[in-house]
Amino acid sequence: MLLHGGIFGLLAIVPALLPAQPAPARTILSEPGYVGPETCATCHQSIWATYQRTGMSRSFYKPSPANAIEDFTKNNTYYHEPSDSYFTMLRKDGKIIQRRHQLDPQGRVINVMEKVADFVLGSGNNARAYLSRTPANTLVELPLAWYSEYGGYWAMNPGYDRPNHDGFRRTITYDCMFCHNAYPKIPAGFEQPLSPAVYSDPLPEGIDCQRCHGPGAKHVEAAKASGANQAAIKASIINPAGMNTDRQMEVCMQCHLETTSFPLPNTVLRYERGPFSYRPGQQLADFLLTFDHEPGKGRDDKFEIVNAAYRLRKSKCFLQSAGKMTCTTCHNPHDIPRGATAVKAYDAACNRCHEPELSKLTQAKKHPAQPNCASCHMPRRRTEDVVHVAATDHLIQRNKPAGDLLAPLPERHETNGDYQGKVVPYYPATIVDELYLGIAQVIQKSNLKAGIEMLSNAIAKTNPSRPEYYFQLAEAYRNANQPEKALPHYREALKRDPHFVFGLQKLGFVLRRGGQYEESAALLQRAARTMPENANTWQELGLTYRAQKKIPEAIDALGKAISFDPDMEEAHNNLGVIRASTAENLAAENAFREAIRIRPDYADAHANLAGMLSARAAFAEASYHFEVTLKLRPNDVAARYNYAMNLGRMRDYDGAQRQLEAAIKTEPDFADAQQLLGDLFMARGESKAAAVRYQEAVRVRPESGRAHLALASALFAIGEKSAAIPHLQIAAKDSDQEIRSQALDALKQLQK
Repeated sequence: MLLHGGIFGLLAIVPALLPAQPAPARTILSEPGYVGPETCATCHQSIWATYQRTGMSRSFYKPSPANAIEDFTKNNTYYHEPSDSYFTMLRKDGKIIQRRHQLDPQGRVINVMEKVADFVLGSGNNARAYLSRTPANTLVELPLAWYSEYGGYWAMNPGYDRPNHDGFRRTITYDCMFCHNAYPKIPAGFEQPLSPAVYSDPLPEGIDCQRCHGPGAKHVEAAKASGANQAAIKASIINPAGMNTDRQMEVCMQCHLETTSFPLPNTVLRYERGPFSYRPGQQLADFLLTFDHEPGKGRDDKFEIVNAAYRLRKSKCFLQSAGKMTCTTCHNPHDIPRGATAVKAYDAACNRCHEPELSKLTQAKKHPAQPNCASCHMPRRRTEDVVHVAATDHLIQRNKPAGDLLAPLPERHETNGDYQGKVVPYYPATIVDELYLGIAQVIQKSNLKAGIEMLSNAIAKTNPSRPEYYFQLAEAYRNANQPEKALPHYREALKRDPHFVFGLQKLGFVLRRGGQYEESAALLQRAARTMPENANTWQELGLTYRAQKKIPEAIDALGKAISFDPDMEEAHNNLGVIRASTAENLAAENAFREAIRIRPDYADAHANLAGMLSARAAFAEASYHFEVTLKLRPNDVAARYNYAMNLGRMRDYDGAQRQLEAAIKTEPDFADAQQLLGDLFMARGESKAAAVRYQEAVRVRPESGRAHLALASALFAIGEKSAAIPHLQIAAKDSDQEIRSQALDALKQLQK
């Protein structure tokens, strides 16, 4: 059975194949004025030197022998049992390579994938992840990471410790880059909402001074100006220390406030803001809005890797400070102390408020004289979302929590929609913008029904000019399985911006699913002209052409998708489906194999390849791919049926019976499986058991002459000739001449 997979994968940027029609830019607030980060060292050498020791300064960089802390020659291969894959880190031709391979049942190496680690994400204090730059100037995260605990070891990146992980397809979004690096340059047009994350050369390496102090060009000009005075120089740059405490905290909270990394959503970026347009001193809420689950309805005590500010804001120390406590009360962002120096510095911060109380407790021998306050009141704990990392808990507590806080944790795997409940404002605590309140309910499907009503009412009330609001309402209806209600809102989004690629793309997708192929193709063609480098558009256009039986056009469109994104496994699989339909069996088989090489857990491609192999009598290899399919998708009754056919051809009738019985257990009304199992029993001479299965096939498909003929044969074999006659009479009227002939011959025999 040939299937096709999903349509939305990576996006790619390469030279256009169609004449582009660039969309008119929608207003995005931004501000230039950044300088090279090394410029700051000219006048601020001592601060620059200490800052280089911080994790922030080493948050993103190119790997080199000088900054390597891993061992690429010893214990550099990691076997990941859930996905049955081997990952190896090695040096080749002066580059760091991450390699994945698997072994087939004979122990031969298969499904090899190698990617260059062009960048490292993470300082190495806790972890290092490896990123590969694609020809499209996107970044993908490689599956294997290095963790510093226990002297350093290899393990999967967060979210990868499962059979069907993201492989080499997890893109580094603007959200990721926002908190892990200085602001990059991005091509014109790609700052728009919903755009793929595309990065121009050169990429910065590490968070620099300007993330906290703002763009430095004016400051440099003021310092170089003839006769410049200190006041003018200081006024030309932002000093967070001079802000009110809310703005000071927001400089840190732009990256350290995350309420949760699991679907909710945590934040929503305002559509009129570019992804890197926040500047210190601005109200953070004018850039993005932060959300959380409803109190008491989610994980109120969640402890995750990036929620230091979130946890701090729950602390009595913070709540009772009347706004005076900020992150810099304890932390010097220019120099992060370590070891005994850190203990002394943090104890001193605690003593500014607690020294009198501490002295009394110490004298009464109720508290250690040299306390190391953080070890008890802010202990290190294993984080729930990055289980190979332990971090300081910034929820300041009177008593240390019980239990082993560093004990291993299993990785949680949540998908969109796992949290079902109201999404509430967190920062600011009151969000009056009804549009964004509605969007927060629906974009990760946490509160679809109420969110659709909320967003719909807000749109009707405010009549916004930007297309994204209408698009999100359409997406909400689509996710709620109401595509007919989604259509007018996709159309409304396109009225606001006829060149809105993602609106054109999704409307084309929904129309194709609804059988409206002509309009679907026209919309997707418009999307391809607007953004010709979007592989997803070509992929979807190929499927639309296929539905229209325009096979050459479908092949051409899928080929374009692959040229823009060679690692788009869905396009390879769908191309294989079309090649198989035109009897180009070798080309189809190669396409399925390439889809599997890219994504070894791609069940559709395994099932499709298994069918091709079985058809050319490569039964043993087909069995392997059927087994993989069913391991990934145990309830795939079509695959079980086809596997049973394959096993039958191998004369493994017991195996075929097991597969058919499993298929029927999952789907009792699977008439073909009931019929085939009946045929199997008849071949064994078990006519009574066969009759039971044929009766089920007739129940499900009473119009089937074949099922009636088979049931009559079984009934005749067990001596129930009179019961067989009505079924033969029905079969004798079947549209298939062969079935009619057999039924009429049988009736004549019974009448003798």
